[in-house]
Amino acid sequence: MTKSIFYKFEKIDENEFFFAIRDGYPVTPLHTLIIPQRHILSFFELDSTEQKHLFPFIEKQRNVILSKDSSVTGFNIGLNDGRDAGRSVDHLHIHLIPRRSGDMPNPRGGVRGVIPSKQKYIKKEASK
Repeated sequence: MTKSIFYKFEKIDENEFFFAIRDGYPVTPLHTLIIPQRHILSFFELDSTEQKHLFPFIEKQRNVILSKDSSVTGFNIGLNDGRDAGRSVDHLHIHLIPRRSGDMPNPRGGVRGVIPSKQKYIKKEASK
């Protein structure tokens, strides 16, 4: 595995297991990447200790974003696990994308937009 490009960027926070940087091509302002200190490719390679520390670190970054921008009203959290899922950097990284009311006309479907034709769906009425 080659050395990760993420190690070259300014860290905005870190602990023993993860570090955070601002995304170089942000979807929205304050778009943050959560990256394991250990160079791994897949979410499924996180060991149990890393798993235990991941969500508290994400929550900490969420709270930092909320303290910096009161217009944030939601978040998308996602990762691209594998080239076929859209991963472009060979180092696991989790996107924490702040969302604001009106940042797009109709956000319904959120992460389903990875396949655009599947994002906008209408719930079918249950058969009686």
